[in-house]
Amino acid sequence: MSLKTIAYLAIVTGIGILIFWIAFFTIGLAPENPPACYFAYEHSFPLPDSVLAIALIMGGVLAIKKGVRALLLLLPASGGLIFLGLLDMAFNLQNGMYTITLMDGALNACINIWCVVFGLCAILTLKREFMKKS
Repeated sequence: MSLKTIAYLAIVTGIGILIFWIAFFTIGLAPENPPACYFAYEHSFPLPDSVLAIALIMGGVLAIKKGVRALLLLLPASGGLIFLGLLDMAFNLQNGMYTITLMDGALNACINIWCVVFGLCAILTLKREFMKKS
C-alpha cells in the first residue's frame, strides 16, 4: 500500500470511529439482548477511541502533506487500532457477540478485522517509508 492510501484510509477510519460514537449515544447501536457487561465495557471506550480517531485523522492529514510528523502519529495510532481490534475480538468471543444475530456478528467481525489488518498494513507501509528516507 502507498503512504497516500494509508493516509486517506487513516482519515476515513478516524472519522468512522467518531461517527460510531456519535451514533452510539444518539440513535443507539446496542444489540437487542447484549450481555450484562456490555454497556460497562462500551462506556470505557469513548475517550481512548476519540484520542485514537484524532491521531488517525491528524496523522493522515500530515502524511498527505508529506510531513515527517505523520510517522509520530500514525505509528502509535496503528498499534492502537491493532490493540482495539484484538480487545474487541476477545470481548466478542467471550460474550457471544458474534452470534447474537448474523448482521451484528458480521458487522462486528468486519470492524474487528479492519482494525487489525489495516493497523498491520499501516505499520508495514510506514516502516517501508521510513526505511526509504533513512
